[in-house]
Amino acid sequence: MPITKQQLLQILPNAGQSAGVFVPVLNTAMNRYQIVGLKRVAAFIAQIGHESGQLKYVKEIWGPTKAQAKYEGRADLGNTVAGDGSKFRGRGLIQITGRANYAECGEALGLDLVNHPELLEKPQHACMSAAWFWSSRGLNTLADAGKFDTITRRINGGQNGAADRRALYARALEVLA
Repeated sequence: MPITKQQLLQILPNAGQSAGVFVPVLNTAMNRYQIVGLKRVAAFIAQIGHESGQLKYVKEIWGPTKAQAKYEGRADLGNTVAGDGSKFRGRGLIQITGRANYAECGEALGLDLVNHPELLEKPQHACMSAAWFWSSRGLNTLADAGKFDTITRRINGGQNGAADRRALYARALEVLA
């Protein structure tokens, strides 16, 4: 059940012209990682919709904010080299963050993301990295079980933006049904 540009715009009305750019590569990525069926697709679109500001951002806006400053030197993210915090800021539609996650994602996608993190800003890689992350974290199973808040925690570490994510999910379920 590929998603159409019209459906994507109904779910993410602020996506504008980006919807047309992202639809074909989103469908390719979702198909590759078995993000198929109403519950999976609705949850995935809702989460990437929130994470990317409705397909507007494929790179985390950098302040650095207090939270972003804490990326520097975070061993759990693999940020061991000075400057890693900014270099490996969130990118892609699900905001892959940290040297270790870039390395793991790059290996899975056959890309040198450690030396070229900006590749995740290209639509095809932004989509594929999001679908890879989704699959590698077992989120299809959680989507099948309707555990949307658990998906949010796996992506975000908490419930940041929970109300927006749930609203997008409800809209996606309605549009895609």
